[in-house]
Amino acid sequence: MRRLAPAILTLALAACGAGPPAVDAGGPTGGPTGAPPGPSPSPAPIGPSMSCGSVPVTITYVPEGLSRGPRFGRIKSLTRPLEVHGLSWRGAGEELRVGVVCGVHSAERFATLVTRSSLVAHHGKPALHWRTRGDVRNFMWLERPGTAVYVAATPGLARELAEIADGVTP
Repeated sequence: MRRLAPAILTLALAACGAGPPAVDAGGPTGGPTGAPPGPSPSPAPIGPSMSCGSVPVTITYVPEGLSRGPRFGRIKSLTRPLEVHGLSWRGAGEELRVGVVCGVHSAERFATLVTRSSLVAHHGKPALHWRTRGDVRNFMWLERPGTAVYVAATPGLARELAEIADGVTP
């Protein structure tokens, strides 16, 4: 019974796209000429990237009018110390922070990272949202085992929080 829960969680994460790509065993293996198909096109990253290990997370959308601010390595709301790599942008009295939180390998541990947060989903992945002093909106989701993505915005940028989060690509 102990091994059933991790197996179910692994299957759920794989269904959400966090696992290895699916293999189509019944379809044709080559293109029209019989050659193996080429890689599928993916959007070119247009912003900075951060990583927990070898797979980067790229930021593709930052609202206009913001300029690059300082890096950060800590999120005060976390219940335990974890490795954080983050970038910030500032402008017109507003601030945006985007980062990766390294070392969270399970949905169960992820759900306990922030007290007084709400557990939601972001594209089928476990996510947390909460507010901090100054009415700052914080949003974090478990992108893949070992990597959570964190986005925070001051009230003037809150309307764009979903678009900013959608602009973070694995």
